[in-house]
Amino acid sequence: MQTDSNNNALGTITEVHGPVVVIACDLLPPIKQALTASNNGEPYLFEVHQHLDKQHVRAVTLHRASGLHRGMQVFDTGAPLNVPVSPDCLGRVLNMFGEPLDDGPILNTQSFRTIHSAPSALSETTASNEILATGIKVIDLLCPFVKGGKTGLFGGAGVGKTVLIMEFMHAVAALHNGASVFAGIGERVREAHELWHEMKAAEVMNQSLLIFGQMDESPGVRFRVGLSALTYAEYFRDTMQKEVLLVMDNIFRFVQAGSEVSSLLGRMPATVGYQPTLISELAELEDRIISTRHGDITSVQAVYVPADDMTDPAVNAILSHLDTRVILTRIQAGKGIYPAVDPLQSSSKMMDSYTLGSRHYAIAEGVREHLARFHELEDIIAMLGIQELSPADKLVIVRARRLQRYLTQPMWVTASHTGIAGISVALSDVLDDCEAFLQGQYDDLPEEQCYMRGTMRQP
Repeated sequence: MQTDSNNNALGTITEVHGPVVVIACDLLPPIKQALTASNNGEPYLFEVHQHLDKQHVRAVTLHRASGLHRGMQVFDTGAPLNVPVSPDCLGRVLNMFGEPLDDGPILNTQSFRTIHSAPSALSETTASNEILATGIKVIDLLCPFVKGGKTGLFGGAGVGKTVLIMEFMHAVAALHNGASVFAGIGERVREAHELWHEMKAAEVMNQSLLIFGQMDESPGVRFRVGLSALTYAEYFRDTMQKEVLLVMDNIFRFVQAGSEVSSLLGRMPATVGYQPTLISELAELEDRIISTRHGDITSVQAVYVPADDMTDPAVNAILSHLDTRVILTRIQAGKGIYPAVDPLQSSSKMMDSYTLGSRHYAIAEGVREHLARFHELEDIIAMLGIQELSPADKLVIVRARRLQRYLTQPMWVTASHTGIAGISVALSDVLDDCEAFLQGQYDDLPEEQCYMRGTMRQP
């Protein structure tokens, strides 16, 4: 965190409203300027959000508010909030200021980047219709990631969201020799600690960077930690020219933090109580997640859906930025289907024959049709039994059940818990296997032999 303040004070605090302070100053600092203060050696950092009049600004505290009082002198850093950047930050756990949380040494660098960088120029950006292979069968087949695109991962607690996120990070490191940046927005301390140790056990930490703005911190921290993580992702893309995976867990908490900040600043709430600046705040973050000539940033964003209402204004605003939607359901997890991806609700903008090629598209649609028909007939089977179905429907059910089990696979990051080695499956092998299932080549194979394996050619 760069805090080179001037010797002369900018002004003094005249009001304290929790994490929001009003500062009287002769020369108004610009919006988003970083300001500092200290009390008994305890540093404080503020970010300017409003100009109230010719002599007063309203700023949000980026630390705990305890210890703030009227009359405290405030100093200008001369710039927006900056974070230190260095190749050495890979393998580290940092807070939003770039300070270590893992008891490691501070980043020894003279290079800093502002968290409020403008998006890359339009002339520098590149469009991509290329699939980013993950080695996960159900993802690559039915809802492929767009290289340099944005994916939303929708799911409640306990359905394998974190495991899938860690598997994506493993895939980027192993398959693409890239780097991963994890933004923990409003993470619980316990979750952050478990994630760190699980990633070390899965041997994906050396190509990853974890940035945490924890749940007990100021709303200003939770509101800006996503931008801080994005700044590191841009550094890896532009300077180190790596394939970058930016993971945000949870993007909905970014919206909640923005709502807290907006209320503290006195803005009138808009639809369903959300802040009136919801759309522009999300766009400020999302529009920087782009690909340039230097490299790609592919984003995976975990999204909490309030009361399972997909029409919620915040969810709708997030959806408008996404290229791929992956839905994890408790029903799938309850059946032992892992990853618990719902193949009928999940979708991708890549799902067309022009982008995927006619063979991939035809096989994916065939698999989806079989699974959809199986879903339609499940209640009839439960009440009357499979014997009451027509021969054609029986054949569909036989193949759909095998396809459902085939689309499971053991994960690399859970190998230490399950004792089953992880498997990455090439898309070409997935297409060959699914084509064989649809043609009936495995109709006589026991269902259990399709479960939790790689390709069908493997023993």
